[in-house]
Amino acid sequence: MQKFKRRLYNSPREVWQDMRWTMAHRKRVSGAMKDGRVSRQFRERLMLAVTAVNGCRYCSQFHAREAIKAGLPPEELQKMLIGIVDDAPDDELPALIYAQHWAEMDGVAETAVRQQFIQTYGTDRAEAIETVLAMIRQGNLWGNTTDYFIYRLTFGRHGLTEYDQ
Repeated sequence: MQKFKRRLYNSPREVWQDMRWTMAHRKRVSGAMKDGRVSRQFRERLMLAVTAVNGCRYCSQFHAREAIKAGLPPEELQKMLIGIVDDAPDDELPALIYAQHWAEMDGVAETAVRQQFIQTYGTDRAEAIETVLAMIRQGNLWGNTTDYFIYRLTFGRHGLTEYDQ
């Protein structure tokens, strides 16, 4: 049986912490998804940037469709799906690079990197962006954890993609 490589929830405690965070910050979550601080295209770019790091096939498929609906050009979308963000608008590029770093660090950016991010976007917009990042991270971990259980339950026959081989 091949080792499962994607990031996933490792304990019920991690799941519980994320669920508690979401419930405690539901107004913040709702605001980040609806208000004008993070446009729909920008939000989909952020979600694709984090998903490319975490490797959730379900989120990749869903957010690729959402990105198309939001108007992302197909060439940019293809690059975003493999973690290349350089076709994004200049004002979004620092946040996308931050999103990748944040995801690689499992949701805890280095202090200096985060301070630069907040300086670039301001406290309110940076908070909205980080909220979007937290939501997609949770989605990625749920998807990957589901895939892990499918993989284990089927003795390695299902639940993995070429990404994991």
